Amino acid sequence: MPQASAITAPVAFTADELPTWQPDGIVWAMAQANGTVFAGGTFSAVRPPEGVAGAEREAVNFVALDAATGNPTSCKLAFTIGDGTATVRTLVVSKDKKTLYAGGYFGAVNGTPVSSLAAIDIASCTPKAAFHPGFPATVRGLAVTDDTLYAAGDFTTVEGQTRERFAAVDASSGALKPFVANVDEPGRAVEVTPDGKNVLLGGDFFTVNNANSHALAVVDAASGAVKKTYTNIPSNSVVKDISTDDTGFYTGHEGSGGGVFDGRIGLRLSDFTEKWRDRCLGATQFVLPYEGVLYSSSHAHDCSTELEFPDGKRNFLLAQPTNHEGAAPAPVDGFVRGPAKLGWHPTANDGLGEGIGPRVMAVAEKNDVKYMWVGGEFTLINGKAQQGLTRFASTGDVGAPTTPVASASSVKPGEVQVRWRTSYDADDSKLTYRIYRNGSATPAATVTASSLEWERPQASWNDTTVKAGQSYTYRVTATDAAGNTSALSATTSVTVPTSVQSYPNQVRTDGADLYWRYDDAVSPYTADSSVSGNRSGVQVNAPALKQSPGAVPGSTAMGFNGTSQQVHSDRRQSVGNTFTIETWFKTNTTRGGKLIGFGNNTTRSSGSNDRHIYMTNTGRLVFGVYNGSTRTVSTGLFETYNDNKWHHVVGTQGPGGITLYVDGQNKGSLNATSNSTYAGYWHAGGDNLSGWPTRPTSNFFAGQLDETAVYPTALTQAQVKNHFDLAKAPTDTVSTVKTTEDTYINQGAPSTAYGTATSLAVRGSGSLYQAYMRFDLPAAPAGQVLKSAALQFKTSTQASAGTADTVSVVPVTGNWSGASTSFNTKPALGATPLGTIAGVPEGSAVHNVELDTAAVTAVLGSSYSLGLTSNGTDPLWIWSSESTAAEGTPQLVLTFGAK
Repeated sequence: MPQASAITAPVAFTADELPTWQPDGIVWAMAQANGTVFAGGTFSAVRPPEGVAGAEREAVNFVALDAATGNPTSCKLAFTIGDGTATVRTLVVSKDKKTLYAGGYFGAVNGTPVSSLAAIDIASCTPKAAFHPGFPATVRGLAVTDDTLYAAGDFTTVEGQTRERFAAVDASSGALKPFVANVDEPGRAVEVTPDGKNVLLGGDFFTVNNANSHALAVVDAASGAVKKTYTNIPSNSVVKDISTDDTGFYTGHEGSGGGVFDGRIGLRLSDFTEKWRDRCLGATQFVLPYEGVLYSSSHAHDCSTELEFPDGKRNFLLAQPTNHEGAAPAPVDGFVRGPAKLGWHPTANDGLGEGIGPRVMAVAEKNDVKYMWVGGEFTLINGKAQQGLTRFASTGDVGAPTTPVASASSVKPGEVQVRWRTSYDADDSKLTYRIYRNGSATPAATVTASSLEWERPQASWNDTTVKAGQSYTYRVTATDAAGNTSALSATTSVTVPTSVQSYPNQVRTDGADLYWRYDDAVSPYTADSSVSGNRSGVQVNAPALKQSPGAVPGSTAMGFNGTSQQVHSDRRQSVGNTFTIETWFKTNTTRGGKLIGFGNNTTRSSGSNDRHIYMTNTGRLVFGVYNGSTRTVSTGLFETYNDNKWHHVVGTQGPGGITLYVDGQNKGSLNATSNSTYAGYWHAGGDNLSGWPTRPTSNFFAGQLDETAVYPTALTQAQVKNHFDLAKAPTDTVSTVKTTEDTYINQGAPSTAYGTATSLAVRGSGSLYQAYMRFDLPAAPAGQVLKSAALQFKTSTQASAGTADTVSVVPVTGNWSGASTSFNTKPALGATPLGTIAGVPEGSAVHNVELDTAAVTAVLGSSYSLGLTSNGTDPLWIWSSESTAAEGTPQLVLTFGAK
């Protein structure tokens, strides 16, 4: 098995679920000792994992399982009660690993009378009859030292004496101890500090021994005297769990209502003060520090305050460092943000009961392998049926990253920008990407990039070895640290221009750090063509791709339906008081909609939103920011732009305020030099417009968008006008012309025709091979001339398909056909080569041969044949038009441009 080092440190476990027996109800509690995991809850039986043979077994609210196999052990305990529903709510193991303590609501264990708290001898799997302190209500939390067992719950008396929600008993006899820490609402969690001197209390309470302290308190371990109170936890939030490590303690919170705190707090053991507060929303049920990482179970759905994922899908299992690396960030709203989430992200679901998902966690070890066990209400793990229990190991990472989505573009000779949306791997956040050019088996480049499930930024690589006028293809793979590799991305192709493309080059030169050209051919990725911004977009609800013609010659546009489609950036960011937004649009809508803007959410409607350009129902344009009130500039009453023509719109903000430009002209300014401060995402095609002046009927835009760009500066009027003018400038056009017919001849079989063969051969001596190809060439577009021409072919997959010899491309001057031409009837060839390639490397890959531009110009608009010949003995084998190989058909790449 791959070792733990294959997982991106400091995460210690894979996200690959292991086969585990599962209960028919809910797991509330978990503990472990000596390679055995104990799970308690509300259930009546356990059954094998899905797809594994075996009969269901009785398991009354408790099961013991082998940590390494996930199978039940011989230990069988039944927790029952005469009236009501018995349940096990908490489990803890003594320091010597000999006794298991169980709390909950039950009256007997295997028939032995108890009162909601029991001690189990682990070796014999039997309840200790002499240990039966009287707890008349549910016990929800337990913590144990060498001689004392602390309990939290709903009780108000123990053994007939007042102990309100927290109590301590002798760990051996169960005798009540003098510890008194009375609280006014239920206790849910209890933990002892590592030095044994203090007890940490968590729950719903507002007072401890009559001192004001909500949800959390620190008391003396012997007496219960209050040591530390807390008043900064919202009143509608409670503590569900507390855990400790050598340097700190950690709390998990749940709440409801406005201003709720659902996240985690890290606190110091030295003085019990707060280190950080993670304010993600989504009911944290359990916190488990392990080797410097805090693992947590929750249903976190909104981590906007942590600058992570916005409100949306639920994330049930998370990991983050227990401490900030280096200096902690400055407080925000009075709280230091929690350490950023790590790349460990198994998935679950809400499941049964309260629909909380995972509720409890434990780390067990057996045979030098460590296992993270998780219990709760879930019924799915990683999309597969699995109820109540699951586990993950420290070894055996077998999950490959998702397949990258790649794109390539070129705006000037000598450079191709290869971009891809980074992949996602549930337990590896740092992945290695390999870029393959022209079908080669050897990567042209290797790039390392980090990503998380909710943050998959664009990565890119510039290929500076390309030649003008030639066409190239690229594919990308992702590999994790264990060596698991994704499939190859879909092929993306690009032709390098023979001259600089003026419009996109100027956008890049003027400093755009987001530039969506909408030339993408695959959903849901929208590539960023800026120089180094890597702020790609995510398409929502499948906008229409490759809409032609675009606003700029040579570019395509994206179509939006006006009801649900948009593109949002995939990286949360903050935007200052100086910026420019720019886009081209075409529409005939009478319902308006947002063209481009900034908001604090992605797929859900943004509560905070401004820095946007939108269209009213009548076709007027509005640009605005929010700085306590909406500040907008709009076009005139009769200046409308829903005429189904391409228009250019730009909004800027800087020290001089905000300005709106349309089609290169200044349409008005306003002295608004500030805007809202929040982190968010750029949107194109739609987002919330609630509360904005002349709000349109629709938040979403119906029409086409092209060339959307964002700049960290305020463009000048001259720059804006230049962009508008450059969009009308002529640009190169590229035509790819595939063979209409091809064949080859073989001197060794002089009468055989190979017109239906899937490959073509070239060899000069020995048994002579020559290949022939026919193309229907287009005429040059009006006002343009041929600037470059290249023949492109792909070597086949057979051994030694490449050649060490020079291969020449020559005109075919005689007649031939695929159906009848053989060596005996081969056509005549021209003497002057149109181009040559000096050796073709072994391995199946695409190759380009530059052709004589003047010679090809002379035959434009006609049917034209080319032959491949060589003088050596090393044969070249390439795919023919009959091959089904990707990128296999021979083709001409023709670039036309202005005279």
